[in-house]
Amino acid sequence: MILMKVLWAFLSVGLLGALFGIGLFIASRFLAVKKDERVEKLAEALPGLNCGACGYAGCDSYAEAIVTSEEELPLDLCKPGGASAASELGRIMGREVEVSDEKLVAQVHCRGGRETSQYNFDYEGMEDCNAAAQLYGGPKTCSYGCMGLGSCIKVCPVDAIDYDESGLVWVDKEICISCGKCIDICPTGVMKWVPYEADVFVACNSKDKGNVVRKYCKVGCIACGRCSRSSPDGGFVVEDFLAHVDYSKTGERISALNDCPTKCIIRTVKAESEEPEQPREAVAVQESSEKD
Repeated sequence: MILMKVLWAFLSVGLLGALFGIGLFIASRFLAVKKDERVEKLAEALPGLNCGACGYAGCDSYAEAIVTSEEELPLDLCKPGGASAASELGRIMGREVEVSDEKLVAQVHCRGGRETSQYNFDYEGMEDCNAAAQLYGGPKTCSYGCMGLGSCIKVCPVDAIDYDESGLVWVDKEICISCGKCIDICPTGVMKWVPYEADVFVACNSKDKGNVVRKYCKVGCIACGRCSRSSPDGGFVVEDFLAHVDYSKTGERISALNDCPTKCIIRTVKAESEEPEQPREAVAVQESSEKD
């Protein structure tokens, strides 16, 4: 009698399971919401890094938003995918997309560390640049410089940012996917875009006058203008007491790098065996005095 009850229980459960299974099959077959085939094609056209630089949770979310959004979403939001991904998205959606083929990478426009720049106090709080910035603007005298607490390192999805042999933050342009997360999180704006093909950049972000910069940093730009004179066709321009490079100019720039008195103009690729030149402070003072 007990055996019959057990068998009946097993049969009842099995029958119910079979009925539920059939019901789920019918529901999935006839009640399922058909997914637009373009979503899968769009997702395949994206790099699959799921970095979130487009503003969506990942590549699949961005692909689905392109198809389902009531408004036409821009097709060039995927910075890691660049022009090729945007063009493929446009082909799938039947829309024209104009995107520059120039690849940009992030880089730290500051080389001021403990040995070369002045600090107002020793920060002992959370290892985060934004947290440090809440305390009197940060520990460095230069409010435009890199605090070196690694907020950009933490958010980089591909580990393209790290400390170099000098203990300063550096971006490996060969690894950078141009997602821009490091630029967005930096509280001082010292992380900026540089063309991937660029040979040099001005590693300074200070907009203070030259005589002020000299007081707190040995490797800061003093707006002396020597770069533009040494490499007149290199695109060097001094604005707001800071040298910039107009990369649309394709002239020679190495002379400016060699002649820069504070050595704030550096190469975009660091050689491991290369010892950085020391800034010529005496020359820096002489050149800067003309601008003060």
